[in-house]
Amino acid sequence: MGLLSLLTSNPTAFVIIALALVLSLTVHEFAHAYVADRLGDPTPRRFGRVTLNPGKHLDPLGTLLLLVAGFGFAKPVPINPANLGRWGTLWVSAAGPISNLLIAFVSAILLRVLPQNDLTFQVLLTVLGINVVLAVFNLIPIPLLDGSRILGALVPSLGRSLAQFEAMPFSFVLVMAFIFIAREPINGIIRTVQGWVLGVVG
Repeated sequence: MGLLSLLTSNPTAFVIIALALVLSLTVHEFAHAYVADRLGDPTPRRFGRVTLNPGKHLDPLGTLLLLVAGFGFAKPVPINPANLGRWGTLWVSAAGPISNLLIAFVSAILLRVLPQNDLTFQVLLTVLGINVVLAVFNLIPIPLLDGSRILGALVPSLGRSLAQFEAMPFSFVLVMAFIFIAREPINGIIRTVQGWVLGVVG
């Protein structure tokens, strides 16, 4: 179900979830750009991506899909692997999911230590949940996701095959079909990680 359905049924929830999504997607893409920049690749800075300005990271189509379908995407951060090398590319790819896990942990800690009211609880739990989803989802080792770049850096021959697949027509449609088919096990992993994050902070 898309977020637009909440506009009339629960406007407060709509605003909280929308803002949490914008924050989480922005930090995710900024993390990719920042790490690439620090490791010596000027490409993200040339494209204005080393910033926490959401307007530089949000994709119009991806944002629309978030609103109407509950699933979307941000603009991928352009990098030049030749400037980064194998391990630099790995760290740039991992930076996005790591940033989301860090936000999830901070949210879990705040849930434990801050005085609770309904709004605070709803905001922090929403931010935690969205960031766990983004981290786990992006670590799936399939083309177009960060997990495939990490796997490709670890196994270069496989990375070349994954890159060739991404260049194929309709690769995006095939990946989305796979995610739809595998949504139940993916959701199970996400629930497990959410429980683990809450458990780690006590």
